[in-house]
Amino acid sequence: MKQRTCSAIAFSTDRRSTLLAPYPRQHEAFDCHALKRNRQEECVPIPVKTARSPLDHRSGDLLIAVHISFSLRQGQKSANIHVLDYLAARNTPARAFDSEFPRGALKRFHPKITQIIDLETAADQIKVIDTLSTSDVKVSVIDVRAGLLLDTLKTFAQVGFFDLVGAGEFNFILFHVIGPSIASLEEIAEIRPYADGRDYLLLKNFINETSFFEWNPELHRNYYDLAKDTIEVAIPKLNEMAFEQAELASVPFSAFIANKTADGQTASNSLVLRGYVRSWMNQITSGYDRIGLIDRLSDRGETTRAA
Repeated sequence: MKQRTCSAIAFSTDRRSTLLAPYPRQHEAFDCHALKRNRQEECVPIPVKTARSPLDHRSGDLLIAVHISFSLRQGQKSANIHVLDYLAARNTPARAFDSEFPRGALKRFHPKITQIIDLETAADQIKVIDTLSTSDVKVSVIDVRAGLLLDTLKTFAQVGFFDLVGAGEFNFILFHVIGPSIASLEEIAEIRPYADGRDYLLLKNFINETSFFEWNPELHRNYYDLAKDTIEVAIPKLNEMAFEQAELASVPFSAFIANKTADGQTASNSLVLRGYVRSWMNQITSGYDRIGLIDRLSDRGETTRAA
């Protein structure tokens, strides 16, 4: 009998930075509001592929854990939000778990698919792991709050989750959003033992015009050694006002760009700020496409895993 395969993705974000690499823009519909008001509905943030989901052929599920490190301020939840936007645009439905217990953070932006959990309790750990193989949704995204990533990985190891990943029953990809800080280096060193042999994605979060230790040869060498065998995606700096406006809107970035409220009504978001967010999202989308993120989620097998 063919063994069932489930996939898991983990996102970890360092609060000190926000990453986005400047990749070539894909074909997209321009925001036509400034040209023809009646064509406003054609404006979309991410090119949407209507093809069948690449995960449909698998019976397994994918877990995505997103962690934002203490060092990140701007965009501390942006990684979780834009990955859900990206998956939706690529016709890959997902469910999400928000570990900012009890208030929640991600749930404000994706309330219909997000559940707030206390990831430090066994009861809520069961809600995530035990339902991977029974949920109708193939992809699960865990928002691992700042400072909780290492303990979460230790728990996954203790309960045998990583043994099942190694056996090919589940897949696990780690998205670790980091900043140009010593704390980020220390965090990478702590979690590397749990990421070896798996797809480990480092999202370099740029909140300003900084570099990742290039000014200090020793620190840069340490970063290079720690980041060896990882997959890097750069997230560029988003205009501060645009970020604040998108935060206040409390909707997915795709809805903000399309000038929609949470209930689908026409909003009054600035055309300029929507343009900044659209350009920013296009760069992120190009970065995920460049590394073949959807393929990594669907073509896991026994030797590749997502954390």
